[in-house]
Formats: sequence, structure tokens, C-alpha cells
Amino acid sequence: MSLEKFPDLLLNISDADMRPEEIHSYRFRSFTLKPLERQLFEGDRQISLTPKAFDILTLLIDNAGHLVTKEELMETIWTDSFVEEANLARLVHTIRKTLGEDENGNKFIETVPTKGYRFVPEVETVYVTPSAATDGTRAAIVDAVTRAAAAIGLEHGPIHAECRVNAEGVFVLEVAARPIGGLCARALSFTSAGIRDSEIGSGEPAVGSRIPDPDSRIPLEEVLLRHALGENPAWYRREDTASGVMMIPIPRRGIFRGVDGVEAARGVPHIADVQITAKPDQRLLPLPEGASYLGFIFARASRAADVDAALRAAHARLHFAIDPEFRVLDAAHMHYNRHHG
Repeated sequence: MSLEKFPDLLLNISDADMRPEEIHSYRFRSFTLKPLERQLFEGDRQISLTPKAFDILTLLIDNAGHLVTKEELMETIWTDSFVEEANLARLVHTIRKTLGEDENGNKFIETVPTKGYRFVPEVETVYVTPSAATDGTRAAIVDAVTRAAAAIGLEHGPIHAECRVNAEGVFVLEVAARPIGGLCARALSFTSAGIRDSEIGSGEPAVGSRIPDPDSRIPLEEVLLRHALGENPAWYRREDTASGVMMIPIPRRGIFRGVDGVEAARGVPHIADVQITAKPDQRLLPLPEGASYLGFIFARASRAADVDAALRAAHARLHFAIDPEFRVLDAAHMHYNRHHG
């Protein structure tokens, strides 16, 4: 599937699949960071940060739970100039002060001595499409991903791409020959593009193909299968409504006992479904040590902003019971303890 031939379709697919700034916002505690719009909010109040401080905060949140070294921060934020570590430390101090970090446990950024920094709070990730990116930014993303795919020989089939988008341009982090994974694909539905006779959709349908009527929707997986069977993907376009998904984060380590409020969450306007994938008595590990979520929330609305608000409202109605984990000693440790007190 060529990005050059079908940029709108492929970019729509990527919008809900990539992790770059142009497609989602980050929420942590009472704050919301919107990287593409370069906006930081506490509740409904917008907070001002200098451009470099904003870029540092974005990079730290994008790697939440992981160490970001001083070298990586300086090379990424100051790409064409040399700066001293003192400049970085001063900006981190400014970010901490802006977020209200104090000595009473309200910590946002952890200092790893001599190494770098780690963003501490649990971060909600919400993917919403259509993208808020400008036409120019979308074109730059298509161009960058197209060139990256060509460089590694990807010419046919779905493309999963992760990019970082900032004032310096589009930076491709990963390109792989695969579609959006797991339940997240439910955030995307497609209808007939109605352009079989246009330049993009030229060519007759394959024998036995089914072009859905304008009121029907088919899932992403079906579009990919039909393309694999020889159909023209330009016969399909993403549905007109905005859609999105929230991967419900695991707040802390422990044993999952259950959840209340699922029906209340499903009752929130614009919510399409709530799926809890964690199993009773499952051992939970939050990111980055873990590799799973508590579940997924899906929404559809006429505006992307309504999708985002619905996802967060539904999440607020969910209450998870997670018991502390009491580790059981193995035989070797029990033997050691028995003989060494």
C-alpha cells in the first residue's frame, strides 16, 4: 500500500496508531499536555512554558517511567548548538516549579544522579482521529514516512510508523510492516470512498469484491484483507465521525480483584464501548515494567474534542480494586532465612 498513491487513507490509519505528538494528548494528575498545539493545561487553565522547557517536558513524558539521559535531552532539544548542563538543570527546575512540585511527595520529575531525569506520574494516553495536524504537517509526515518505508524496502501492505513532530520537523522513530495492533483497531472504521471513477480510485473492482453502501462501515482488518486480495484501498475512506481510544493504564503494582462502574462508563455520551481485559486475580505491573493495560475505552462523536472529553469522563467512572502483592519466598530464600534468622 503506497503512501504516495493513497496518503489520506494511510495517514488516517496511522493517526490512531502512531505515538507522535500530532495525534494525542497526555494527561497526568490534573494536567493535560497537547504537544502539537504546544499547550499545557491544569484543568481548564492554560499554563505558559518557554519553548525549550515545553520540549523537555514533552520528551520526558513521551518516555514516562524511563530514564532520559542528560546527553539525549541536550542532543534532542539543542540539535544545532552546544549548551552546558546548567542550562538543562535550570529548565528542569522551571518545569518542576511550574507543575507545583514540592518536598511533600508531589513529585513529577525524578533526578537520577549523574545520569539524567525520569518522569514519575502515571500518564494516560489517548489516541484520537482525525488528526489536529495542519495540512503542511500532515504532508511532512507522509513524506517522511514514505521515504523511511522506501529505505527499508516496504512497498505493499499496512505500515505502522512512530514519529516525533516538533518545531524542528518530523523525525521517524520506527517503521514496521504491520497494522495497528490488538483492540485498538476498533477505533477505526471505513466506508465507501465513492471515488471508483476518480484518478485515485481508478480501475474496476476485483471479481466478487464488495464496495459497501455509504451507510455501512467495515473494520480496518477487512480493508487490509481486501487489499491483500487485490482490491484498491482507495475505494475506502475513514468514517466521517471522529473516533478515539484510551488504553486504561495500570496505576500501581498489585493483584487485580475487579472493577466497578463499567455500565456507568458505557452510559457516558459518545462512548461506543468499554472493554476490561484484565482478569480477576491477575498480577498487574504498570508501565514500563509491565506490557499490558487494564482495558480499553472507545468513543465516537462529530468532533475530536468531544471524543477526548468522553474518554476521560468514562475513565473517571471506573473504580479498580487492586490489592497489594505479597511476594512468596521460594525454597532457597526460606532455607537461607531459616538458618540465618
